[in-house]
Parts: sequence; C-alpha cells; structure tokens
Amino acid sequence: MKFSYAMLPDYPLNESLASIKLADELGFYACYAADEPWHKDLWLLFAAAAAQTSQIRMGPSVSAVTLREPTLIAQAAATLDELTGGRAEVVLGSGNFGVLAQYKIDWTRTKPLTRVKEAVQVVRTLLDEGTITRDGEFYSYDGLFTFARPVQERLPVKIGAMRGPKSFEAAGELSDGVHHALSYSREAYEYAVKHFRIGAERAGKDASTLDIGAWVVFAVGRDSEAAKQAARSMVGLYASAMPAEQLERNGVSPADVAPIIEAIGAGDLAKGIELTTPEITEKLSIAGTPEEVLEKIQRDIAPTGVNHMICAITDSALVKSFTGRDVENVADVDTQLRLIADEIMPAFK
Repeated sequence: MKFSYAMLPDYPLNESLASIKLADELGFYACYAADEPWHKDLWLLFAAAAAQTSQIRMGPSVSAVTLREPTLIAQAAATLDELTGGRAEVVLGSGNFGVLAQYKIDWTRTKPLTRVKEAVQVVRTLLDEGTITRDGEFYSYDGLFTFARPVQERLPVKIGAMRGPKSFEAAGELSDGVHHALSYSREAYEYAVKHFRIGAERAGKDASTLDIGAWVVFAVGRDSEAAKQAARSMVGLYASAMPAEQLERNGVSPADVAPIIEAIGAGDLAKGIELTTPEITEKLSIAGTPEEVLEKIQRDIAPTGVNHMICAITDSALVKSFTGRDVENVADVDTQLRLIADEIMPAFK
C-alpha cells in the first residue's frame, strides 16, 4: 500500500513547499493537488517544489478536461517531468460539479465520460509521440507538436472516477490507474475495484500492477474528537460532489445529505456543518487517532484491492479558510504527515 498527500494548495506557498519537502523526506509516494481555479496553481507550486525534493511524485488529481485543454495538460506534465527528473503523473477527470456550475457549464450536457476517455487518448499520444493528428468528437488536431518531452519512458496517465461502473471500467482499460474519490466503505471499494478489474482484463492488463487509489477526506491526531470535528467541517462541501449512487454505496441516504448540500449552496456553512451529524461524518471521512484511522483502512479499504491511500489532509487552517470555523487541537498538516509515516504506513510495508 502506497501513501500519498493530497493537498489543497490554499496555504501560504512557503508552507505548502515545506510540507511537500517533508512528505518527500518521510517517504510518501506522491503529492497531488486539485487543478481548479478555487486554489493556487498546482503546476507553478510543483515546479517550485521540484528542486527541493528528490523522490516524491507530483501531479494533478484531478485535472478537469472540461476546463483545461488536454494538450496543455500534456505539455505541463511533460515540463514538470523534466523539472523533477521523471516524477510527474496526471489524473484526468470531467471536473468538480461546483466549479463547472460557476462557469455556467451544465456537466450533464458535457458527455463527461466520453470526453475524459478521448482526453486520455490525446494526452497519452502527445506524451508518447510529441505530435498529434486526429479528428475527435471533442478534440481535433492537425499536426500539433510540442517540444515538451517527458523524462519517463511512460508518464502515468490515470482517470479520476466516482460514479461507475463505466468510469471504473474505462480507467482499467484505457489508463494507468484510477483515483476513486470520497468513498469510505468496503462495499464502495469492492464495487470500484470489481469494475476497474473488468476494464483492465478487457485490455489484457493485470489490474494488480496498476494504481488503484482511494482519495479520502482525512484527519488524524492524538485528539480523536478534534480530528473528527475537522473532518465534519469539510464533509458537506465534498458530499455535494458525490453522486447519489456513491452516497448509497457508502451507507448514506441522499435524502439525509440533501439539506446539508442545500444549506451550503445557500452560503450557510454553519448550518451545513450543524446538519452534518457524527454518523454522516464517520461514513464520509477517515478521521481520529492513528489507531482509529489504521483500523478503518485495514478493515474497509485494504482488503478490497486498493493499493494506494491518497490522504486529503484536513487541519484547522484549511477548515478556517473554507468555512471560517475555528476548530481547536487539530494537528497541523506536517504533524499529520509525520503521524501517517510513523504510525500508519509501517503497517503496510
């Protein structure tokens, strides 16, 4: 089981750089960030981090192909790969529904999976060949070329999938792995892995050799209640991006989440947090002491075939930035990275 740090690049940049450097020193597999206008630009951040790190991989999880043209993703990834000496990778997705709404884009009309599948082919071709000619449904080119060339023989291109089953199957068949965001139950991951394997087998690939990642809202600390309060503050914000089917696979009724999403959508974050019960928080996050977190991963996620934990670390600074809420006694990002490295990662070596 690999462990990675999923960062929201909303901290002062010197702090984010220091955390990436620490994750590198602690042996984390990768640092990922959301490629969204809500946050600071991940490509610039990771370019700055390249010279300060030696092993940790970097890239977007995810980059939305509805907003960022896939040839520009390939160009940025290849450039980052050269800067890092072969440590870049990309995870492609259709986009955060909330962000798309602010662009006045109705995601239901974007043919999201078809668009992502085509974008994977575009990125793969430009990375491998440096030039592309094609007439596609969404992306067409006539001899487009780039001098941005990756160092790796095969820079990994993966798919971010949530709904399924076709998205999971597409990830297994067409890409180098899947990052499944915001699931926490054994049922949800068994479903995702089952369909990922179907896609991999269709392409003649061994699914166990591919990246099967669990991207989770995560908070760990000595104070269990403080960690869970931090997670509780963010659960509703993330739940708004979860399809009804996914909520149900995680043991949560969409009807129970609807008032939370409605309150947050209306700008009443305090009410949204108040409506997020401890039961919902438990089902839609991984939070608590190192012992509690380890037990949940070992019980519900590791047995399903997931081989990569992608921890979207939540601390008091992040909660404050997003919700304006003060939560005391929450371990900061660097402390949580150390707890993961010292007390959770060794159980999976």
